[in-house]
This record gives sequence, structure tokens and C-alpha cells, in this order.
Amino acid sequence: MLSPYRRIFEAPGSLAFSAAGFVSRMPLSMTGIGIVTMLSQMRDSYGLAGAVTAVMMISGAVCGPQISRLVDRFGQRRVALPATAVTLSGGAALLICARLEAPDWTLFVAAIPVGCMPTFGSMVRARWSHIYRGDPERLHTAYSFESVVDEMCFILGPILAVGLSTAVFPEAGVLVSGTFLAVGAVLFCAQTRTEPPVRAPDGTKHGSAIRSAGVRVLVLTYIATGAIFGSIDVVTVAFAEDEGHKALASVALSVYALGSCVAGIAFGIMKPRGTGAARFLTGVLVMSASMVPLLFVTNLWFVGAALFLAGLSVAPTMVTTMSLVGDFVPARQLTEGMSWTITGLAVGVAAGSSIGGVVVDAHGSAAGYSVPVVAAAAGALIALAGSPWLRRPTPGDAIGPDTASPQVRADMSQSG
Repeated sequence: MLSPYRRIFEAPGSLAFSAAGFVSRMPLSMTGIGIVTMLSQMRDSYGLAGAVTAVMMISGAVCGPQISRLVDRFGQRRVALPATAVTLSGGAALLICARLEAPDWTLFVAAIPVGCMPTFGSMVRARWSHIYRGDPERLHTAYSFESVVDEMCFILGPILAVGLSTAVFPEAGVLVSGTFLAVGAVLFCAQTRTEPPVRAPDGTKHGSAIRSAGVRVLVLTYIATGAIFGSIDVVTVAFAEDEGHKALASVALSVYALGSCVAGIAFGIMKPRGTGAARFLTGVLVMSASMVPLLFVTNLWFVGAALFLAGLSVAPTMVTTMSLVGDFVPARQLTEGMSWTITGLAVGVAAGSSIGGVVVDAHGSAAGYSVPVVAAAAGALIALAGSPWLRRPTPGDAIGPDTASPQVRADMSQSG
């Protein structure tokens, strides 16, 4: 049953860069929740904790696509290592300011460089795309595997971040997150033989990948999706604290990721059916419907069950999204294109964590679960409204027949 996964690792060096990518992506799930847990203990305010996390995410939204654009232009190793150094310096400053009880504004300033974290998930997928650019079935399995890896990060990350911050000392979660980033970045960038080559300019002005109408729809939908994730993180920590079991918040959040992980494994084995646009729309609609039970939470057991069911739609939707990005941007902009979707996710997480923190402070933790429900409904509406632009490129898209995927080239030929 798992033979498709074994087949993708037949390529030399694939296991090494994927494993290093796993380590380098752990901070994605640890940093935000680590900051929330740290500051909620040290400053006694979920609103402040959510706002600082929001600044970090907004910084990532601004810097992330530009860093990825530099990666496409100059190569992964030459850009990822300096960006990692900037991120680590910001994280160190944040920890020092928190420990020395510096004014609140210093926390926001320190959070800005933390947002310069490279999007290693995009770089890993760019390597898979380079290896299996002529084999769509293996590429689908590779993308599914990386979504499972993402979810494994989100299973282990919150447990480590919240557990360390509550059991050892408040800054421990963020500190360990930085350690993962430093080690993972060095190991990943050391895998030079699988790094995609920097493509020489072809004389065509492609502009930014965000010029693609299809990419814009994906990004807007991902903003709403990120708001789901960000608000669930903050609200679940607060709800667990109200229930007298704050440390169990990491377990509840990991159950959410576990549901996505299970679905991702199954999705990678199956052959894709229908169009990518139809699969994406279905995933977003199911995700929206799965949020409704959170309005009726009564205890942590209920929260865990509801989050597991909600997680089942996450990984398949993520896999389909990354495939669609490849349909709407040229190969030379693939890292940037994928980074834009992650940027949308980061913007949403920032908004969701901030709004979730405000609602919790004002109305209580149970009421906070209305935030992911509203965000999910907004995502469904955006996906429905934008679905025509996901079916084939429009004149505003930043691609051409010579650089588009085979599926899109076929669509363009038929429409021509």
C-alpha cells in the first residue's frame, strides 16, 4: 500500500533533503505557539501574545515572497543561510526582551526579524518538482508526503513548544524552535546535489508570481485558512487553561494535525481524480463545514474530537493547492509562487491569532471558537467566487505556453 512513497525516494539524495527539510520546518509549528505560551505566562495577556505573534507573521508575509524570489534567482543555499541568521538574531532579541521585562514595544520590534524565516517547505517542494517534473504521479505522491511531513511538524511542534514552556521555563519553546531552525537550515543547504539549478534569464519579463489571477485566488483563500489555524491555536490554549489543563492544549492541537496527517497519507496513495480546481474547491468547502462543531464545545475531549475531524480536510487541500501553483507560474518562479500561498497563510494566522486573543480576553475562550468558524465561511466564499480563475490561466497570469505545466498548456491550446 505504501509502495508509491517508497518509489519517490529512489531518486539519489531525496531522503536526505526531505529529512533535513523536516527539521528546518519544525519552527513553523513551534515559534508562534511558543511565543503565545511564553508571553501569556510572563505578561499575563493573550491579547499581547497574539499581537506579537501577528507582527511576526505579517513580517513573514512581507519578507517571505521576496526571500523566495531571491532563492529562485540566486539559489537556495546562497539565500536561505543569511535569512536564517537574521531570523535567529530576532528570536534571541525577543527572548532577551521577555526575560528582562523590557517594555511591550520592544517585543514587537524583535518579532519583525523573526518573520524573515525562509520557507523551507517551498524549497523542499521545489526540489521534488525539479526531480519529478516529467512524472506527475510521483510528484503528486511527493507533495502528499511533504504535506504529511508538515502535519508531523504540527503534531510534534506544539507538544514540544507548549510542554517545554510550561514544564521547564517560559522561553524554552522558542529557544528549542530556534535550535531546530539553525540545525535544519545547515543540514538542508548542505544537500547541494539536489538543489534545483538557477535558471538563466530567457529575456521574458515574468514579473511577480502574484500577477497570476489563479495564484491570487489561492492566496486570498489561504488568508482565511490561516485565520482558522491561528485562532484555533490561541483559543485552544486559552480554553485548556480555563479547563485547568493548559499543558493539554498541545495534545488537542496535535490531534488536529493528526487528522490531517492521516488524510494526507491516504491522499498520496490515491490517483487524483477530476480537475485540480474541483478538488481544491471541494476541500475548502469540507474544511468550512468541519468547523461548525467547534461552536458547541463543552470540554477538551469534545475539542479534540472536533479538531481531529476538521483536520481530515487540511492535507488534501494543501496538496492540491501546491499542484495548482505549478499550473499558474513558470518553473523559474515556482519557489516564489508557493511562497505566496504560505504568505497568505501567514497573514491569516496573524489575523486569526490576534482576533482570537482579543475575543478570548473580551468574551471567554469558548466564544473564541466563533473566530475559526467565521474564517472558514469566508474562505469558502472566496474559493467559490474565484473558482473561474482556477480552471485555466487568464490574460493577467504571469505564465506563457513555453513555461506552463502540461495540463495548462493543453487548456490554453483548447481555448485558443
